[in-house]
Amino acid sequence: MSTPTPLLEVEDLHLNFRSMRGLVRALDGVTLTLAPGEILGLVGESGCGKTVTGLSILGLLRKPQAEIPQGSIRFGGRELVGLSDAVMRRLRGKEIAMVFQDPLASLNPVFTIEDQISTVVRLHKKVSRREARDAVSEALQSVGLPATEAILGSYPHQLSGGMRQRCCLAMALSCGAPLLIADEPSTALDVTIQAQVLKLLLKLREHLGVGMILVTHNLGVAAQTCDRVAVMYAGVVVESGETADVFKHPVHPYTKALYSCLPQGKKVDELATIPGSVPDLLDPPTGCRYHPRCPHAFEKCVAVKPEVTDVGAGHEAACHLLSSGRAAP
Repeated sequence: MSTPTPLLEVEDLHLNFRSMRGLVRALDGVTLTLAPGEILGLVGESGCGKTVTGLSILGLLRKPQAEIPQGSIRFGGRELVGLSDAVMRRLRGKEIAMVFQDPLASLNPVFTIEDQISTVVRLHKKVSRREARDAVSEALQSVGLPATEAILGSYPHQLSGGMRQRCCLAMALSCGAPLLIADEPSTALDVTIQAQVLKLLLKLREHLGVGMILVTHNLGVAAQTCDRVAVMYAGVVVESGETADVFKHPVHPYTKALYSCLPQGKKVDELATIPGSVPDLLDPPTGCRYHPRCPHAFEKCVAVKPEVTDVGAGHEAACHLLSSGRAAP
């Protein structure tokens, strides 16, 4: 039986930003794959490159300040790196959609919900106003909102945070995009609405077959929602695999440290932290980028970038402890 073509393949992706202070090496060899209908979680601390990875896939980073000196991004077998802005604009929304963290900042405050979603539909599908309105109604219903005049004619500030996020999801799905990148879609919402949005993402995957990349710093959200996870640190994927396998049997010291920081069942004085902070990528650490904060680092970690090691069943990690036969407790 032939293996189906991955929906998305990111291979050895490097990304730099030119700044007045120097060159920021934001991504250093990121490799990811996403199958059709799969949910992949990108987890890690703020500043680890999760959002930048999603923006790179969509080509939303401003040039020439942002550059991809090395690497490949293939969507449905088609190479995206090097495509013109005009070609990428035709792909955004129609083939690849993105939902951002703050729905109020994502929506235009001077246009109604109907105007904003119908504009996307008419731009990509070249349909009449009536057909666009029908598509808007269908998209809103798919995310659990009634397509009433009260919703269609509302401005973003007149809706609750959860309703605004649903409208953003409806806009992203209005053209039938097979790939959705969701950047912290529930962070700005209260806990009850967060749960509703996460259930909605699972429902959309089940009924529409949408493949998703879910960017989150919340391990609990990733555990409940994602089929696979990729743990990122300082622009590098340090561990990846099936969600249950990675969280039950983490092998990279950074993944173990993240897991130990979860507050479940702990008193205040028992809460763990990771010493230090994410490094300044103007001058990233040599070798393994995590070594300045790793309690198990040794000489090789400082000098040599670790290779990815397969630890079984698609579970991979980039750590010298694995390749050298050492084991972190």
